[in-house]
Parts: sequence; C-alpha cells; structure tokens
Amino acid sequence: MALSPKARSLAARCEPRVNELARRMARESFEELPGYAELPDDVKDLEIAATARHGVRLFLRSVSESDAVRAGGHRLFRETAAQGAEEGMPLQLLLRTHAHGVYVLWQALRDIAVPGEEGALIELVDLLLRSHQGVVGAVTETYLDERTALEAERRAHVRSLVRGLLDGMVPPGHVLLDQLCLEGPALVLALGIDADSDETPVGVRRRLRRVQAALDHTFGVEVLALLETRGGRVIVPMECRPPDDLPRRLARAGGCQVRVAAVQATGLEEVTEAARTATEILRITRACGIPPGLHRLDDVLLEYHLSRRSETSHRIAALLDPVADRPELLETLRTHLAHQQDRRATAAALGLHPNTVDNRLARIGEQTGIDLSAPRGTALAIAALLLRDADCEL
Repeated sequence: MALSPKARSLAARCEPRVNELARRMARESFEELPGYAELPDDVKDLEIAATARHGVRLFLRSVSESDAVRAGGHRLFRETAAQGAEEGMPLQLLLRTHAHGVYVLWQALRDIAVPGEEGALIELVDLLLRSHQGVVGAVTETYLDERTALEAERRAHVRSLVRGLLDGMVPPGHVLLDQLCLEGPALVLALGIDADSDETPVGVRRRLRRVQAALDHTFGVEVLALLETRGGRVIVPMECRPPDDLPRRLARAGGCQVRVAAVQATGLEEVTEAARTATEILRITRACGIPPGLHRLDDVLLEYHLSRRSETSHRIAALLDPVADRPELLETLRTHLAHQQDRRATAAALGLHPNTVDNRLARIGEQTGIDLSAPRGTALAIAALLLRDADCEL
C-alpha cells in the first residue's frame, strides 16, 4: 500500500540522520542490553553499526520503494546473523538489538515530526512494525540454521575422535583427544539393540536420540556415544558402576530390547581394550542365547575363555558341522545351554513340547558325537557355538 506524501516527506527528513542514528544505536542505545557491553569494540563500531545503518536505510527506501525488501534487503541481516551464530553471540542479544533499533528509529521519526503529521507518523510506524517481522524471521531462521550446522559439524568431529579412540586409531596421548576432555577412569559400554529391521531412517534417528538422552540422564553427564541401528559403543567419562536397571531404562527409551556389556577402564590408555572386551562380551551373550540385560566379564568368564581362538579352534567349531544345515537344532542347543540345560524351560522358551526338545538334543548328540549330559560335552558345545559365531562375524 502506497504511503501518503506527508509520510514520504517525513521519512525523507530523517535520511540525513542515518549515520548519526547508526552510531547512536551501536554506541549508546544498545549498551543497556544485557551482554552487549562485553562485545569487542570493533564488533560494535563496524559490524553492528553497519547493520544498523543498513536497517535504517532499508526502511527509508521501503517508504518509496515497496519492493526494496524483496530485492535482497535481508541479505546483510542474514550474513550478520550467521556470523553471530558462528562467534557464539546469543540469539536473544541479536534480536534485542534489532528490536531496540526499531525503537530508536521510531524516536527519531517522532522527534522530527511537526504538528499536523500525526497521521503520517502512524503510517510510518505501521510500516516499521510490519517490516520488523520480516527482519526477525530472517535473522532467527539464519541463526538457527547456522547453529544447527555448526552443532552437526561438532558432533561429527567428536564422533570421529571417539571412533578413533575406541578403534585404537588415535593413540591416548594424541593432542586431538584433549578436545574430548577425558581424564582418569572411564566406563565403556557396548550396546546391542534388537530393533525392527523395517524401521524407517527417521524412526531410527529418533530412537537413537532417545537412547542418547537416557544415557546422559542416567549418568548425569554427556556421554560419548557411537550409536547405530543395532547398537553401538559408549564412553562414560568417569569411574562409576552402571545401574542394574540400565538395559530396562534404555529399552523404555528406545522401544525395544537392549543388552549392555560394561567394562571399566582405569585410564585413557585402557579405553580401546575395554571397548574390544565389551564388544566381545556382547557377542558371547548373543551366541550363548543369554537374555538381554546388563553383562560384565565375570558373568561370561568361562564362555569368554572358551571363545579365544587357537590352533585348534577350527576343529572345535567343526564339531557342529553335521547339524549346520539344521538351524532349528542349533537354536535348540543354544537355548538349552542358556537355560542351564533345563528341558522344560527350553521347551517353554521355544514353544515346544519337552519331548521334542529331548528328541532334538538326542539327534545333535548322534550326529556330532557331543555328549550333552557330560560336563565336557557341555563345554565343547559352548566353545563350538562361540567359535562358529565368531567365524560368521569375520
């Protein structure tokens, strides 16, 4: 809507004061804003003053040119917002400078208005308030986009460092690890998540964010986590014991069963080995059919020992070759061992009759020569399952 000649005349009389208004905003008016006084002088005198000057001139142009803003007038505001986000200037301070600038400009228009120009002043204030909405939108959108990009970049950098440490690619004394602020003992976790294979990428990201939040809340710190669809590894930067109900908390957050292996590292130099051990504990619990829960090395000490590879490992793993094409027999064996060789518990877990379990176990013994009723046969079966599982993951 075109402004009246009186409104355009009033705005024109304000043009000679553009530089003065910009200096006043940058060096006087904004000083009362919380946090502004701490900004460097060059930021006030150059960047903020230039932005204020641009804002005043843009408004005065819009009085006579209605498409002034559409022709890229917000570009400088966006650039300043992006720079402020990068330098850590609070968004509320940035928005307050723009809001206060509007007030200073209103004061200038009011001061130069003469009797009879009340209607023109109302027209200009109406335009000023309407244009300010666009500025606030442009500044906020750009600032938040920039902060989001910077945060994503920071997280990617941290993930890279954490992955390097866990995989042994970045040695403990490397200068880059100073950025992780890791000192002293740490708790290392390996997580196994029984997620739905049909889950959408958006669903996966949401679930992992909830799991991360649950970890942070549980330990009271921001844990260093590498989380993926099926699980991940976590460094808790302090000496602590995980709560016994940690798997339940994570399962509630993620909406699916979670198994957790925990290993304590007494120092940064032990984190890599602790991660390897935790990952191996997790693999063993799965291979042995142990239900999801919180697992430590002592819980699977025998299984861990039996799963160590040696020159005879391939011969032990081959003991189960005769039933390798019968997955139902292997699953029955795995479940039977996980349930302390209780035939009724095994049958209940598999939804079978106990006699069916007996028949399957007998068939395994006949075809493999492993006597599952003897301690030695049980140990051989456990070792064979673990070694075959390890071979499948290679």
